[in-house]
Amino acid sequence: MTSPVTLLKAWNLHAKKKFGQNFLKDPSTTEMIVDRSELSKDDAVLEIGAGFGALTIPAARAAKKVYAVEKDRELIQILSAELLAQHIDNVTILEEDILKLDLLALANQEGCKLWVMGNLPYNISSQIIVKLIRFRHAVRRAVIMLQKELAQRISASPGGKDYGRLTAMTAYCADVHPIAQISASQFYPKPKVDSTVLTIDFLEPRYPAVDERHLFKVIKAAFGQRRKTLRNALAGSELHLDSAALGVLNQAGIDPGRRAETLAIEEFVRLSNLMIACGIFFPGEEASPL
Repeated sequence: MTSPVTLLKAWNLHAKKKFGQNFLKDPSTTEMIVDRSELSKDDAVLEIGAGFGALTIPAARAAKKVYAVEKDRELIQILSAELLAQHIDNVTILEEDILKLDLLALANQEGCKLWVMGNLPYNISSQIIVKLIRFRHAVRRAVIMLQKELAQRISASPGGKDYGRLTAMTAYCADVHPIAQISASQFYPKPKVDSTVLTIDFLEPRYPAVDERHLFKVIKAAFGQRRKTLRNALAGSELHLDSAALGVLNQAGIDPGRRAETLAIEEFVRLSNLMIACGIFFPGEEASPL
């Protein structure tokens, strides 16, 4: 692995803030991440933000196939040269926006669920995780590097300030575990905060929702004004629940005076399912779940 500083200077390039680019400098770090991810030669990897190939190369040596997604066209030529120099021939580079890529089509093409890996751009990390949840039936495991604060939020338990919308959505359908802490000094340019590598293993929900889209809208509405009680947050949301409709909270066994951050995922599911049973839908939703 060639140093990112060397490559940037050689190609007269600079890290781009708009892409959230921070490149890992130490190859032993990426090798450790790949080792802890438990990849095998039967696995197909979708890498988000391949950059100069710091993670691509060890992942390609461990897996059957790697699809390396890179949006920055200037980096793709360098990445291709690095793969050639390392005699790596099982990587397909995709010049794509990860938020627009069809993960299900890629999994179908490979005939297996994907392993998603990457050092996620800080500015779209949350959007990527929401997309992984949406396409989770095409993903076996995600091994992703995030800013430490976001990783803490995703893996938080109910009741604390870190617990939020993304936490609840992830808890609905996945198990989350931290596998490594990466200091800011291991990146170039050096970011302001440290990073955490998480594994996200997607699974069948322990508490299935009648309609997941409705559930996620309920979660969004509840956390939309997180300092307010559930009663006030839902009344002030696009649901515009009146006093009678808010009785659904009591029916679900949830004190209307609680705040969203105190609800476990099974309570959100119970509330969403009961709303549907009572005919309480968001604007534009069908009168019956799909």
